Amino acid sequence: MDLYRIILVDDEEEVRKSIIRKIDWQSVGFTVVGDAENGEDALEKIENLEPDVVLTDIRMPYMDGLTLAEKIRQKYPSMKIVIFSGYDDFEYAKRAIKLNVTEYILKPVNVEELTAILKKIQASLDEEIEQKRDVSLLRENYKRSLPILREQFLKDLVSRQMDEMTVAERLEQYDIPLAGAKKWISIAVKVELSAVSGEVILPLHEERDLIPISVMQILEENLKNYCRFSLFSFSGAADAEIAGIVAVDETNSQTGLIDILSDICKEIRKILMIPVTIGIGHSRTELGLICESFQSALDALGYRAIVGVGSTIYINDVEPMNTGKLQFTSEDESALIQAVKFGPEEKIREVTARIIGRMSDARVHARQYQTYILSVANCLVQLIQQYDLEMDELFADSKVGADPFTIIQQVMNREIFSKWLLGAALKINGAMNKERDNTTRQSMERAKQYIMENYQDPDLSVEQICRILHMSPAYFSTMFKKATGQTYIGYLTDVRLNKAVELLNMTDDKTYVIAAKVGYQEQNYFSYVFKKKFGVSPTKFRGSRPGN
Repeated sequence: MDLYRIILVDDEEEVRKSIIRKIDWQSVGFTVVGDAENGEDALEKIENLEPDVVLTDIRMPYMDGLTLAEKIRQKYPSMKIVIFSGYDDFEYAKRAIKLNVTEYILKPVNVEELTAILKKIQASLDEEIEQKRDVSLLRENYKRSLPILREQFLKDLVSRQMDEMTVAERLEQYDIPLAGAKKWISIAVKVELSAVSGEVILPLHEERDLIPISVMQILEENLKNYCRFSLFSFSGAADAEIAGIVAVDETNSQTGLIDILSDICKEIRKILMIPVTIGIGHSRTELGLICESFQSALDALGYRAIVGVGSTIYINDVEPMNTGKLQFTSEDESALIQAVKFGPEEKIREVTARIIGRMSDARVHARQYQTYILSVANCLVQLIQQYDLEMDELFADSKVGADPFTIIQQVMNREIFSKWLLGAALKINGAMNKERDNTTRQSMERAKQYIMENYQDPDLSVEQICRILHMSPAYFSTMFKKATGQTYIGYLTDVRLNKAVELLNMTDDKTYVIAAKVGYQEQNYFSYVFKKKFGVSPTKFRGSRPGN
C-alpha cells in the first residue's frame, strides 16, 4: 500500500517544523507532501497536491481552521480533517463535530497521541479503499444491481423521445428519484481502460467486467449528498459504459455538478488507478427529451482527444448551444460526423472504409447509389457550414471540385468517391482542429486582457470571467493553465504584485493605498502575499530603491 498524503497547516512555522520532525510519518503510513501557514495558502496547495488528510490549527490569519474545514468538506467530502488548537473551547469542538472533522486535539501536540490518531486514520483509509477494490464485494453489489425492467426503461429514456405521462408513470413504478425537477442533465461515463499504466496492476484490473461497477459505486457515494440522480450501465454506447440522469433542483446547480464530477474523476484515478472521462450534455426542461441531452453528452466524450482523458467535458464548453447541431438517425452517418470532428486519422479511415464498403455489398439501382453518395456528401457539407469553414479553400486542389452537385456527378465510380471521401474528411478534420485551437487561444487572450483591465477589483473571480467567455469554471481552469502554465489565482496574483512594484517604484503612495489600487482590501494580507513572492515587505522593497 502506498503512503497516504498529508498536509500540515499552522501559522507558526516552528510548530509545523516541530510536528514534522517529531513524527515518524512512514511508520504510521503517511508522507508529508506540503505545509501551509494559513487557510488561504492551504486551499491552493490542497488543489495541487491532493492530500488524503489535512492537519490544521484553528486560530490562523486570513482564514481560520474551521472555515478551511468547511471549504474542504464542500469540495472534498471524503478527505480526512484533524483539527488541533490551544483553546479548550466547547463551541469550537461542537462546530468541528458538525463539520464531520475526524479528530479534535489540543495543543501542545503530544507525539504519542498524534501517532495513535494517525494510525487510526490509516486503518480507516485502508478499509475504505479495500472496500472499493474488493472483488468479492463488487460481485455481490453486481448481483444486487437494479432490476432489468428499471434499467431497460432508463436505457430507453436516453435513447429515444418519450411521452411525459409515460415517463411520470415509469418513474413512480420503478421508484426512480427524478420527478419534479427544474431541468435534467445527462452524463456519459467512459472508463479509459486503454490508458491504464502497466506499472501498477490491481486485482480489480483483472476483473474488467467489475470495473464499471466500482466506478458507479464511487459516483453514487459522491453524488448522493448533492443531487437526485439515476445511474445505469449503458454497454450499447460505443463511447460510454455508464449513463446517468441528474435532476437540477433549487438546492444544486449545473456549475456545481460539473465541479463535483471533476473531483470524482480525480478520486477514481487515485483509488482505482484508472482514468475516467465524463461527458456532460445540454440540459432539458422535459424529461421525455432527455435523449437529446444524452446524445450531446456522448458528443462531449468525443472531445477527450482534445481536452484530455480523465476529466469532465461539458458540451457547452466545446460546442456552444447557439451553433446548429446536426442530428443523424443512421449509424454510419453518426459515426462519420464523430470521426471527422474528433479523429484520429485511423478512425476516419476506418469509418470511411466502412461507408464505402456498404456500396460494394449492395445490389441496388444506380439511383440508390446516387442518393447514398448525396447523403454522405451532404453530411460533410453541413459540417463545413456549421463550423463556418471555407469550402473553396478546403477543396481548392481537388480534381472533383467543391460544389456538392458537381461532386455527385463526378464520383459515381466507387474508387473515385472513396478517394474523395477520405480526402475531404481528413481536410475538414484538420480545419476543425485548427479553428478549435484558434478559438481557445482567443478566449484565453480575452481572459488575460480582462484580468489586466480589472485586476483592481477585489472581487474579480473565475466565475466573473467565465460569464463573459460563456465557459464553465472547470473547463476554463484547465484551458487557462494549459495556455499560461499558471493557475488563475497564481496569474492574477502575479499581475497584481507586478503592478504594486510599479507603484512602489514610481509613487510615494502609502502601502494601504497601493494595496487597494491592485485589488487587496486588507493591507496585512497584501504585505503577506508581497513578502511571500519577493522575500521582503513592500516598505523594505521601496526602501531599497535607488535614492532612498
